[in-house]
Amino acid sequence: MSVNKEIKRVTTNTLQEMKQRGERISMLTAYDFSMATIVDAAGTDIILVGDSASNVMAGHETTLPITLDQMIYHASSVVRAAKRALVIVDLPFGSYQGNSKEALNSAIRIMKESGAHGVKIEGGVEISESVTRILTAGIPVMGHLGLTPQSIYKFGTYTVRAKEEAEAQKLREDAIKLQELGCFGIVLEKIPAQLAKEVAESVSIPIIGIGAGKYCDGQVLVIHDMLGLNKGFKPRFLRQYADLYTVMNDAIEKYISDVKSKDFPNEKEQY
Repeated sequence: MSVNKEIKRVTTNTLQEMKQRGERISMLTAYDFSMATIVDAAGTDIILVGDSASNVMAGHETTLPITLDQMIYHASSVVRAAKRALVIVDLPFGSYQGNSKEALNSAIRIMKESGAHGVKIEGGVEISESVTRILTAGIPVMGHLGLTPQSIYKFGTYTVRAKEEAEAQKLREDAIKLQELGCFGIVLEKIPAQLAKEVAESVSIPIIGIGAGKYCDGQVLVIHDMLGLNKGFKPRFLRQYADLYTVMNDAIEKYISDVKSKDFPNEKEQY
């Protein structure tokens, strides 16, 4: 008689232990049930329901247009699929900036309505009040420093952040502040590898990098980029593990051809 081995859920505590023993943490995005099922079954530690859904799912140029309701819809779909991974959801633009009460309400809605395990929020010392308020409600918070895509119009470019010493120093201080406030981890996006190394060594919480070099405690990529579903998007930090655009395009062309030539469906494929 086969006994189903119980799947152990990854928790914020699991991630802390992984950092302590030097085991790298894997994190990928997912936005729907089917994709999240695959990402989870493969053994990914954290699934991020990113506001990058605004780009890859909805076709927007930036992450700004996606709403809290839309994030909850995507998160709910992912939570239904994830048996093992810790599911973290981005608080979207406009749902927390400058108003800690609204930040708390947004985070509570995500947790209650989607069943996710925590939220991610962009910024450093300037969002301290929001982070504290969310944590006070018992909701795990992950920070996000470096290139913060919700501030893209302030930066005016998607190039590497914190190359100048003043910005690098602020990032170091922000990371320590986020840890002090009680964040369980921080994403560092597009910053010099050496700076990311310094930050990872200066805090005891896990640091997850995207375009932040090999010294982080873990890595995150957008699933569509990593699987090659986005034709032509190839930044330096991206390693493309498949070319699904071509695979899917070829399959669809073959299907169209079979329909046109009356090859599909054949005798065996009908009732």
